[in-house]
Amino acid sequence: MKIAIVLNTSWNVYNFRMGLIRELQNTGHEVQVYAPRDQFSDLLIKEGCTYIPVRLDSRGANPFKDSALIVELAMLYRKHRPHVILHYTIKPNIYGSIAARLAGIPVINNVCGLGTVFMKKNLVSKIATWLYKVSFRYPEKIFFQNQSDLDLFLKNKMVREEVADLVPGSGINLAQFPPCEFSVNKNFTFLMISRLIIDKGIYEYIDAIRHLKKEGISARFCLLGALDEAHSRGIKKSELDSWIRDGLVDYLGHTEDVRPYIQSADCIVLPSYREGTPRTLLEAASSSRPIIATRVPGCQDVVEHNYNGLLCNLQDAEDLARKMKMMIFLERDTIFQWGRNGRKKVELEFNEKFVVDKYLKSISELAPLNLQ
Repeated sequence: MKIAIVLNTSWNVYNFRMGLIRELQNTGHEVQVYAPRDQFSDLLIKEGCTYIPVRLDSRGANPFKDSALIVELAMLYRKHRPHVILHYTIKPNIYGSIAARLAGIPVINNVCGLGTVFMKKNLVSKIATWLYKVSFRYPEKIFFQNQSDLDLFLKNKMVREEVADLVPGSGINLAQFPPCEFSVNKNFTFLMISRLIIDKGIYEYIDAIRHLKKEGISARFCLLGALDEAHSRGIKKSELDSWIRDGLVDYLGHTEDVRPYIQSADCIVLPSYREGTPRTLLEAASSSRPIIATRVPGCQDVVEHNYNGLLCNLQDAEDLARKMKMMIFLERDTIFQWGRNGRKKVELEFNEKFVVDKYLKSISELAPLNLQ
């Protein structure tokens, strides 16, 4: 069968979906990738995928402008005729589902995270709820990455219970992120890995660092991730430059391989406002690093308080600073045990194989429908 994977960046497909793609190929399926062109598009072609460029802006949130994506995708689906379409991220999920319906092709969606759109009841959340209700009438299967997101969709009648299911995020390749024993740095090192947007808790991280420095706490505070000034909630380069100039953070730039940075850190921090299943925390836990994250959906699915890390309050820099201070002064044996606990947790709950198996099962169930 021809299986389409539709996402907002080729980078995302190559970095997070290759385990699924390779297993689909190994079982005899042809994989089509629909995504905007970037430096990873050619790598997908080298991996044997049929790459189909799409004009998809992941930053904006204008339903009238974005509705053009329905027409574009519907035309592409009719032209290339995949048997099953796998959508990921908000715009492919919403507009791609409608396009697939117009093209008469069955769909499996994956709700990778809700961002902050449902944190407040306002016009934006009302529009988003309506869009999901309309588009999610059509998919044959909808995967959610945490129970909180699934419950929210069921409560608001945005999804039918019989088509909804859970997967542990994109899963983690346990061999790619092996457990790494470590000795704590003389200057305790925190690392936040994130795209530099407000919703990831960047401001809380910076304010927590200020609190700790006022207390005279000596530690190294690192930040790894790409600037995205075009994003409506992106951090400006001028702000980042001021933090560097004031000696608050060591900005490590952007990388395609986070492993050496995780292995050099003593604790990974993510004070995000809401997540699906945060990939960076899975990578950290798989690498046996303790974590500090917010007590919110997604983060609290990966981090168990006082087991493989610490949970802090949402948008509370003072509480984050307290948890970072606690981590610095923990007994070293406890830090190492939390790291081992994190690895055990991802082995039991977040192995990429669990995700791949669920997709293969769902695709096989749709096979009779596609080949009639």
